Amino acid sequence: MKIKFLIIRLSSIGDIVLTSPVVRCLKKQVEGAEIHFATKKKYQSLVSSSPYIEKVHTLSGNLSELIEQLKQEQFDYIVDLHQNFRSNRIKSRIGVPSFSFKKLNIEKFLLVKFKINRLPQKHIVDRYLQTLSVFEVRNDGAGLDFFIPENEAFNFKDLPEKYQNGYVAFVIAGTWETKKLPAEKVAEICNNISFPVILLGGQLETEEGERIVAYTGENVLNLAGKISLYKSASLVRDARVVLANDTGLMHIAAAFKKKILSFWGNTVPQFGMYPYQAHPASEMLEVEGLKCRPCSKLGYHSCPKKHFRCMEDQDVERAVQWINQHF
Repeated sequence: MKIKFLIIRLSSIGDIVLTSPVVRCLKKQVEGAEIHFATKKKYQSLVSSSPYIEKVHTLSGNLSELIEQLKQEQFDYIVDLHQNFRSNRIKSRIGVPSFSFKKLNIEKFLLVKFKINRLPQKHIVDRYLQTLSVFEVRNDGAGLDFFIPENEAFNFKDLPEKYQNGYVAFVIAGTWETKKLPAEKVAEICNNISFPVILLGGQLETEEGERIVAYTGENVLNLAGKISLYKSASLVRDARVVLANDTGLMHIAAAFKKKILSFWGNTVPQFGMYPYQAHPASEMLEVEGLKCRPCSKLGYHSCPKKHFRCMEDQDVERAVQWINQHF
């Protein structure tokens, strides 16, 4: 007997990667489960590459159009992992039993505004999986999934020869500036290690990557904004170690069980979105004792306090030690 599920997670790259255990466990543990996924158009390829998803439904601007398409599918259940105005409207209009993720916005507000931490000591993945408890779905312990189509991977042989013997993948991307390690700090780390470094990120980081190369030299290759997400992901997969801000490629690195050194600025791991089941050697670097952290659950274009100590005071020496130890 077929049971049709609609999973809703409209954004972003990292959030979609973090939903992958829900998709896999639901498909494998509920007999007859047919899984559809609703997300934004720009994330369609990320979801459609999953072997556990039957069909992807995309939002490209007109929510009413998406709702009409979804109505035709005659779903049995909705699993809402987004829980916002749009996902609530979808649930209301389709009118089938639904199970929604608890975003804990009040608890996040208390942590940001008053530094009172009442958030559960539980990763968001485990909280996502709680939405499936009525179906007796359990965490299978397999971590995150990220599927790279074979023809989308970076050709390892296209790298300069010295990178083919191993390299550091340095993810300089970040949705907000206050989540990004400054270019000068990235360059300082690169200048203090002897291993080749590949810079990865989106088009917004291309110029920043070139600045870092200017500070460093031949030891650093800037591919930020120059290759696709899948090619970047395959370079993360094949790296010896990964350095990353709190961003989507950090979660992709966790899916590949990489050794990850993550840098935390205005956000904090207590929000529950740290690297999930990454390699045991992984480490998170934070500037402890700052009364202004966290200043936001998302981020800002610049530091509200104007000093940006959460990133400017990051321990470069510790980062270099970690790289030398785990490369």
